[in-house]
Amino acid sequence: MSITLTDQDKSTLRTAAYGAVSLMSAADAAGSPHKAATNGSIALTSATGLVGHVLAAKSKDINLYGKSVAELADHVLPALTAAMSLLNKQDPAEADNFRRTVIIAIEAATQGRPSPTLAEMARKITAALDAAGSAEQFAGGGVFEPGGVLLDRPAAVPAQ
Repeated sequence: MSITLTDQDKSTLRTAAYGAVSLMSAADAAGSPHKAATNGSIALTSATGLVGHVLAAKSKDINLYGKSVAELADHVLPALTAAMSLLNKQDPAEADNFRRTVIIAIEAATQGRPSPTLAEMARKITAALDAAGSAEQFAGGGVFEPGGVLLDRPAAVPAQ
């Protein structure tokens, strides 16, 4: 399936993905925020497919601003949902690729160090990804914490 993304769509994808890494870095303020940002960014630039091309492009359209983590989250979490929604409309497989890429990036950002703040931020990011309805399309759905542990699986919807 051929996907057509506008410049605004590409900006939304980049802002959402790199914003998720920024949120994880901010949540790791007491640990190693620079390592979290570096590891998460490397994971994003390692993406493949259309998502990989969009995330790897040199661009100045990534809009990450805010004087607090809350302000950044107010911008990034809706962008994650919007990115999933626009990809789901055009190619659900590419939406799944985007979701998996962001999940891998937030796992990389945690560096295998569990902490309540990192786990909670990962939960919020995953919830924003799933808010566009991707849970049913992603291997049975669910919310994952860093390390890939399934926290919550959506209830099955009975066939009608």
